Amino acid sequence: MDPNAVAKAFVEHYYSTFDSNRAGLANLYQDTSMLTFEGEKIQGSQSIVSKLTSLPFQQCKHNITTVDCQPSGPAGGMLVFVSGNLQLAGEQHALKFSQMFHLMPTPQGSFFVLNDIFRLNYA
Repeated sequence: MDPNAVAKAFVEHYYSTFDSNRAGLANLYQDTSMLTFEGEKIQGSQSIVSKLTSLPFQQCKHNITTVDCQPSGPAGGMLVFVSGNLQLAGEQHALKFSQMFHLMPTPQGSFFVLNDIFRLNYA
């Protein structure tokens, strides 16, 4: 398993799903998952998806600038750090963001998001 290939595939899947059907992200999280969104901590798949689907914009496009990854611990986890631009529909200027995912393997051979931290980067 190439960690860079896994991270790249995860990032492409996550953001294309976020941009087209946020509710579809539910299967990437579990009850033990935690999202920190702009400092607000949210736990559990249903609560996380409720937060993401209730954001005050319907359409957006993530443009990824960088993806860095590292293996994490003996259980086969992975840290994925993403930076990029978030273009909201009807807005002239994109917002810069950073997001960190701690991915953990599932018994089925895929990964789920254990931890997710999102921040807008204000200059």
